[in-house]
Formats: sequence, structure tokens, C-alpha cells
Amino acid sequence: MDMDVLNMFVIAGGTLAIPILAFVASFLLWPSALIRVYYWYWRRTLGLQVRNADCGGYRFCYSYRGKPGTRPSILMLHGFSAHKDMWLSVAKFLPKHLHLLCVDMPGHEGTTRTGPEDYSIEGQVKKTHQFVECIRLNKKPFHLVGTSMGGNVAGVYAARYPSDISSLTLICPAGLQYPNESKFVKQLRDLERTNNIQGIPLIPSTPEEMEEMLKLCSYVRFKIPHQILQGLVDVRIPHNDFYREVFMEIVGEKSRHSLQENMHLITVPLQVIWGKQDQVVDVSGATVLTEAIPGCHVDLLENCGHSVVMERPRKTAKLILDFIISQQNASMGSDKKIS
Repeated sequence: MDMDVLNMFVIAGGTLAIPILAFVASFLLWPSALIRVYYWYWRRTLGLQVRNADCGGYRFCYSYRGKPGTRPSILMLHGFSAHKDMWLSVAKFLPKHLHLLCVDMPGHEGTTRTGPEDYSIEGQVKKTHQFVECIRLNKKPFHLVGTSMGGNVAGVYAARYPSDISSLTLICPAGLQYPNESKFVKQLRDLERTNNIQGIPLIPSTPEEMEEMLKLCSYVRFKIPHQILQGLVDVRIPHNDFYREVFMEIVGEKSRHSLQENMHLITVPLQVIWGKQDQVVDVSGATVLTEAIPGCHVDLLENCGHSVVMERPRKTAKLILDFIISQQNASMGSDKKIS
């Protein structure tokens, strides 16, 4: 009997050891694989499904949850060199019944990679509109959210296609002429003088550079193990040439100030969320938008950097949802007065 019990514990211990050893091996030897599993797990946990939309031979990859209902659908546009899964931390704090979509921007992750004409801000706006029409998201006006590069795209989209949009949230958007220079812009000026396009701080190629990029983008100091930093780099390195191509497009003359040049055309209700300690695009950009767009609603977050979505996901979700509800209530109130 005692031997049977001992054998049971040995078998149980061996069974448990297999997944533990697999995890340790993945952590030490294949951290990039572990990161992919992490995103898959969180999408599944949060009820997000991944789909591809074939739009005239061009493939858009996106995740979604819920169905169109009484609240506007929400389309989220990520920043430079990121992907649809960057919104998972915010999705966690949004009601599951909301119709939520997170799309990979042109050339990023699962969306078709073409050429520079699609990577400029105007090109990305056109491709985003192609996606919206392809899945018929604009059957009813939706709420558009964009952060950083995606904020630049979202702002110009609202200027170009106002009838598609019910309201707009821009999170630390690029594309403005900022009264104050950020640390990142100063770094870019130094690189420009030396003509060093390999040293762009947002395109790391070593764990040390990845750590520096995270410090630049985030006010909150995340303690990330070296293996995970290596995994994050391993996932990005095959795409670094593409990221450089995109970066040179969005900082070029045609795209650098796209939001600045089009903000006077934004007519939908606008919410701006910005981390006060943003070192990538300076928070003074919020003043530029409030002075140009009547009724612009601004939320400045203390002790928060450029990565608002990562640093303050619960707060971001609450601000977005509260803004959508307040605009919907205001619209219903206006309709009652008219009738």
C-alpha cells in the first residue's frame, strides 16, 4: 500500500514536472514563443477573436469582441511598431458587451505589407477607411481611438471621413507642432545630424536598447527580466527594416505634421488623453488641440508617460467609456429638444 502511494506521488510529481520544465525551457531558450503564448492566452481569456478581412486582395488582421448594439462600436488604432494586442490591457476593463475592434495597422503584424505609399499617414488613413468599408463598420457611426502614430491616423481619419465617426479619442497623438520639444525629438535631432538611421530609439535590436526604449516610453519603471527583454527583441528584429521604412515615412515632410494640418477639419466630439511625463511627444500638444478645436475634452494623467495604454489601462478604459456615454447622452438630449 505504501509503495502504491509512493508510486502515485512519483507519477504525480513527474506529470507536474513536465509543464514546469517546458515553461522554464521556454522562458530561458524561447522567450519570444512565450510572449506569443501570452498574447494568445489573454485574447482567449478576454473573449477576443482574431479574424482576417480580405479587402480587394489586401489582408487586414484584427481582433474583435461583442456585436454592434446601443453604444457605438469602438475601433482602436495602435502606435508605431506595435500591434492589435497592445490594447488587451484596456480591453480587460471595458464591458464585454461592447463591440470592440483592434486592427493591425498597414504592414504591422498580420496586415499586408506593401510599400511606402501605404505607410505615410495619408496612406494609413486610406487603408483604415478601406478596412472600415470592407467590414461595413460605418453602417453606423463608431467611436475611433488612436494612440501615438495611430492617434495621428485617427485624427486625420476624422477630418477626412466625419460621417463615419460618432466621437474620437486621441491618446498622446503624434503629428502636431509641439510648443515644447520632447526628449525623443532631441534624440532624433542628434541622429539627423550624424545621419544615423540605425540608432532610432524606438527600433531596438538588443535587450539593452529594448530596456532604454521602455524607459523612454514609460514613466512607470517596469522590472522586466533579461530573458523577456530578449524575447521582445527577438520578436521585433525580423521586422526592424520594415519599422525603419515606416518611421522614415511618418517623420517625413508629408506626414510629420499631418494632424496639425488637418485638425481644423475635425468636427466630431474630441477627447484627448495624455501622460504628463510623456518623453516621446510632449504633453504641450494637448494645448495645441484645445486651442484649435472647440469643446475638446482633455484628461492629463499624472505620473504617466507615453505608454498610457500600458501604464494606466483601467483609467484609460474608464475615461473612454465615460466620454462615449456622455456624448451619447448629450446627443439624445439634443434630439429631444429638436423634437
